[in-house]
Amino acid sequence: MTRLSQGNRGMSLELLINHSNQIYYERGQAVVNKRPTPVKIVKTKGTRILSAYLESPSTVDYEGTYQGHSLQFEAKSTKQLNRFPMDNVHLHQINHLRARRLSGAITFAVIEFAKRNTVFYVPGELIERAWDAAENGGKKSIPFDDLSRECLTIGSKSGIPLDYLAAVDEHIRQMALL
Repeated sequence: MTRLSQGNRGMSLELLINHSNQIYYERGQAVVNKRPTPVKIVKTKGTRILSAYLESPSTVDYEGTYQGHSLQFEAKSTKQLNRFPMDNVHLHQINHLRARRLSGAITFAVIEFAKRNTVFYVPGELIERAWDAAENGGKKSIPFDDLSRECLTIGSKSGIPLDYLAAVDEHIRQMALL
């Protein structure tokens, strides 16, 4: 099982992804950006924001392009030891991932089990199926062991703190075989 390097432990998942994205960009491998959360600023004083609210739900955390493929993905972290609770994912995120996947994008979630120091590449279809099952009275979480069996782990490689593009490469290879 791939784990994060000692030096990267404790760094937040999004910081690891952002740093990885910067390296991908500098190496000319991919352009992937964190999507800003749409916020409406209500009141300011000079350069300080005194009051603001979320204008609308965001779509997904990250979007970009890699080898001509659109990438759309969520970054999720859980402190649970043995399961990923589906209530960490919201309906608008599922709807966006599903719509993008159906229009040809590669969709996925990067899910971190913080207490295990393990990160998975979880294909969008698996997240969608788990969401649909939870909504229809099924399991409300995905067991760690299921993710271990069905998903690729993501670790540090070639100077990239969280090399999720290695998992995307495998996903592209599997798509080509279908």
